[in-house]
Amino acid sequence: MPSTAHTPPAVEFYFADDHCADENIGHLLRRVATSIRRQADKRLQGHGLTSAQWKVLSRIQRGDCTTIASLAREAATDAGAMTRLLDRLEAKGLCKRVRSCDDRRTINVELTRTGAAAASRVAATLAEVSDAHLSGFPDEAYRELMGYLQRMLGNGLALRDGTRARAGFAPPEGAFDESRETPDPCCRTDEGARRTHG
Repeated sequence: MPSTAHTPPAVEFYFADDHCADENIGHLLRRVATSIRRQADKRLQGHGLTSAQWKVLSRIQRGDCTTIASLAREAATDAGAMTRLLDRLEAKGLCKRVRSCDDRRTINVELTRTGAAAASRVAATLAEVSDAHLSGFPDEAYRELMGYLQRMLGNGLALRDGTRARAGFAPPEGAFDESRETPDPCCRTDEGARRTHG
Protein backbone atom coordinates (compact mmCIF):
# COMPACT_ATOMS: atom_id res chain seq x y z
CA MET A 1 0.00 0.00 0.00
CA PRO A 2 1.57 3.34 -1.02
CA SER A 3 2.56 5.64 1.80
CA THR A 4 1.02 9.07 2.05
CA ALA A 5 2.86 12.19 3.08
CA HIS A 6 2.20 13.12 6.67
CA THR A 7 2.17 16.75 7.68
CA PRO A 8 2.59 17.23 11.42
CA PRO A 9 -0.18 19.27 13.03
CA ALA A 10 0.53 22.91 13.74
CA VAL A 11 1.65 23.58 17.29
CA GLU A 12 -0.16 26.38 19.08
CA PHE A 13 2.27 28.58 20.96
CA TYR A 14 0.02 31.62 21.39
CA PHE A 15 -3.49 32.04 22.76
CA ALA A 16 -5.68 35.14 22.62
CA ASP A 17 -6.56 35.02 26.33
CA ASP A 18 -2.92 34.65 27.45
CA HIS A 19 -0.96 36.96 25.19
CA CYS A 20 2.17 38.81 26.34
CA ALA A 21 3.81 41.23 23.90
CA ASP A 22 7.27 40.61 25.37
CA GLU A 23 6.96 36.93 24.44
CA ASN A 24 5.55 37.52 20.95
CA ILE A 25 8.03 36.36 18.32
CA GLY A 26 7.19 39.16 15.89
CA HIS A 27 7.58 41.78 18.60
CA LEU A 28 10.95 40.37 19.69
CA LEU A 29 12.25 40.13 16.12
CA ARG A 30 11.27 43.73 15.47
CA ARG A 31 12.99 44.88 18.69
CA VAL A 32 16.18 43.06 17.72
CA ALA A 33 16.10 44.50 14.19
CA THR A 34 15.45 47.99 15.58
CA SER A 35 18.33 47.66 18.03
CA ILE A 36 20.71 46.57 15.25
CA ARG A 37 19.63 49.48 13.06
CA ARG A 38 19.96 52.05 15.86
CA GLN A 39 23.43 50.86 16.83
CA ALA A 40 24.49 50.94 13.18
CA ASP A 41 23.02 54.45 12.85
CA LYS A 42 24.99 55.61 15.89
CA ARG A 43 28.27 54.36 14.40
CA LEU A 44 27.62 55.62 10.88
CA GLN A 45 26.40 59.10 11.79
CA GLY A 46 30.03 60.10 12.19
CA HIS A 47 30.49 59.39 8.48
CA GLY A 48 27.58 61.65 7.56
CA LEU A 49 25.21 58.84 6.63
CA THR A 50 21.58 58.56 7.65
CA SER A 51 19.84 55.22 8.07
CA ALA A 52 18.08 55.51 4.70
CA GLN A 53 21.31 56.48 2.96
CA TRP A 54 23.54 53.69 4.27
CA LYS A 55 20.88 51.09 3.45
CA VAL A 56 20.78 52.28 -0.17
CA LEU A 57 24.58 52.23 -0.44
CA SER A 58 24.59 48.68 0.90
CA ARG A 59 21.94 47.53 -1.59
CA ILE A 60 23.77 49.08 -4.54
CA GLN A 61 27.01 47.43 -3.43
CA ARG A 62 25.30 44.02 -3.31
CA GLY A 63 24.31 44.50 -6.93
CA ASP A 64 20.75 43.24 -6.63
CA CYS A 65 19.28 46.76 -6.73
CA THR A 66 20.76 48.97 -9.44
CA THR A 67 17.79 51.00 -10.68
CA ILE A 68 15.67 53.65 -9.01
CA ALA A 69 12.61 51.40 -9.28
CA SER A 70 14.29 48.39 -7.64
CA LEU A 71 15.82 50.51 -4.88
CA ALA A 72 12.45 52.13 -4.18
CA ARG A 73 10.74 48.73 -4.08
CA GLU A 74 13.35 47.30 -1.70
CA ALA A 75 13.02 50.31 0.60
CA ALA A 76 9.19 50.24 0.45
CA THR A 77 9.04 53.82 -0.81
CA ASP A 78 8.10 55.54 -4.07
CA ALA A 79 10.35 56.43 -6.99
CA GLY A 80 10.11 60.17 -6.25
CA ALA A 81 11.38 59.79 -2.69
CA MET A 82 14.17 57.47 -3.85
CA THR A 83 15.19 59.96 -6.54
CA ARG A 84 15.53 62.70 -3.92
CA LEU A 85 17.60 60.42 -1.68
CA LEU A 86 19.88 59.55 -4.60
CA ASP A 87 20.20 63.27 -5.35
CA ARG A 88 21.64 63.75 -1.86
CA LEU A 89 23.99 60.77 -2.20
CA GLU A 90 25.14 62.02 -5.59
CA ALA A 91 25.75 65.49 -4.14
CA LYS A 92 28.04 63.82 -1.59
CA GLY A 93 29.92 62.10 -4.40
CA LEU A 94 28.84 58.62 -3.29
CA CYS A 95 26.94 57.45 -6.37
CA LYS A 96 26.19 58.32 -9.96
CA ARG A 97 23.44 57.54 -12.45
CA VAL A 98 24.35 56.12 -15.86
CA ARG A 99 22.27 54.92 -18.79
CA SER A 100 22.26 51.21 -19.43
CA CYS A 101 24.24 50.06 -22.47
CA ASP A 102 21.59 47.41 -23.13
CA ASP A 103 18.55 49.66 -22.83
CA ARG A 104 19.05 53.43 -23.08
CA ARG A 105 15.70 53.97 -21.37
CA THR A 106 17.03 52.36 -18.19
CA ILE A 107 19.14 54.39 -15.78
CA ASN A 108 21.38 52.40 -13.46
CA VAL A 109 22.81 53.60 -10.17
CA GLU A 110 26.48 52.93 -9.49
CA LEU A 111 28.76 53.66 -6.57
CA THR A 112 31.67 55.99 -7.03
CA ARG A 113 35.05 55.05 -5.54
CA THR A 114 34.13 57.13 -2.48
CA GLY A 115 30.72 55.47 -2.33
CA ALA A 116 32.25 51.99 -2.53
CA ALA A 117 34.52 52.83 0.39
CA ALA A 118 31.52 54.10 2.37
CA ALA A 119 29.55 50.94 1.55
CA SER A 120 32.45 48.83 2.80
CA ARG A 121 32.36 50.75 6.09
CA VAL A 122 28.64 49.99 6.30
CA ALA A 123 29.27 46.25 5.81
CA ALA A 124 32.00 46.25 8.47
CA THR A 125 29.78 48.19 10.89
CA LEU A 126 26.84 45.82 10.39
CA ALA A 127 29.11 42.82 10.98
CA GLU A 128 30.37 44.40 14.20
CA VAL A 129 26.89 45.30 15.44
CA SER A 130 25.42 41.91 14.51
CA ASP A 131 28.24 40.09 16.30
CA ALA A 132 27.67 42.26 19.38
CA HIS A 133 24.00 41.22 19.43
CA LEU A 134 25.09 37.58 19.19
CA SER A 135 27.56 37.90 22.06
CA GLY A 136 27.70 34.69 24.09
CA PHE A 137 26.22 32.53 21.31
CA PRO A 138 28.31 29.45 20.50
CA ASP A 139 28.70 28.75 16.80
CA GLU A 140 26.22 25.85 16.94
CA ALA A 141 23.55 28.03 18.54
CA TYR A 142 24.08 30.71 15.90
CA ARG A 143 23.64 28.21 13.08
CA GLU A 144 20.53 26.77 14.72
CA LEU A 145 19.07 30.25 15.12
CA MET A 146 19.67 31.03 11.44
CA GLY A 147 18.03 27.74 10.48
CA TYR A 148 14.95 28.49 12.59
CA LEU A 149 14.64 32.00 11.13
CA GLN A 150 14.88 30.59 7.60
CA ARG A 151 12.11 28.14 8.46
CA MET A 152 9.95 30.98 9.75
CA LEU A 153 10.54 32.84 6.49
CA GLY A 154 9.56 29.68 4.64
CA ASN A 155 6.32 29.50 6.62
CA GLY A 156 5.67 33.15 5.82
CA LEU A 157 6.28 32.52 2.13
CA ALA A 158 3.81 29.64 2.24
CA LEU A 159 1.20 31.84 3.94
CA ARG A 160 1.72 34.55 1.34
CA ASP A 161 1.30 32.13 -1.55
CA GLY A 162 -1.49 30.11 0.05
CA THR A 163 0.54 26.91 0.09
CA ARG A 164 1.54 24.52 2.86
CA ALA A 165 5.03 24.86 4.30
CA ARG A 166 7.24 21.77 4.09
CA ALA A 167 9.17 20.55 7.12
CA GLY A 168 12.68 21.97 7.09
CA PHE A 169 11.88 24.19 4.11
CA ALA A 170 14.00 27.33 3.69
CA PRO A 171 13.04 29.89 1.02
CA PRO A 172 15.46 30.60 -1.83
CA GLU A 173 17.48 33.81 -1.74
CA GLY A 174 15.23 36.82 -2.24
CA ALA A 175 12.03 34.78 -2.47
CA PHE A 176 10.41 36.47 0.51
CA ASP A 177 10.28 40.16 -0.39
CA GLU A 178 9.41 41.54 3.03
CA SER A 179 10.19 45.07 1.90
CA ARG A 180 6.93 45.26 -0.03
CA GLU A 181 5.08 45.26 3.28
CA THR A 182 7.51 46.63 5.86
CA PRO A 183 10.80 48.57 5.45
CA ASP A 184 13.76 46.22 5.64
CA PRO A 185 16.01 46.96 8.66
CA CYS A 186 19.17 45.72 6.89
CA CYS A 187 18.70 41.99 7.32
CA ARG A 188 20.49 40.56 4.32
CA THR A 189 23.63 42.60 4.84
CA ASP A 190 23.82 41.50 8.47
CA GLU A 191 23.57 37.85 7.43
CA GLY A 192 26.15 38.17 4.67
CA ALA A 193 28.60 39.91 6.96
CA ARG A 194 28.12 37.42 9.77
CA ARG A 195 28.62 34.37 7.55
CA THR A 196 32.13 35.54 6.64
CA HIS A 197 33.17 34.65 10.20
CA GLY A 198 32.01 31.05 9.88
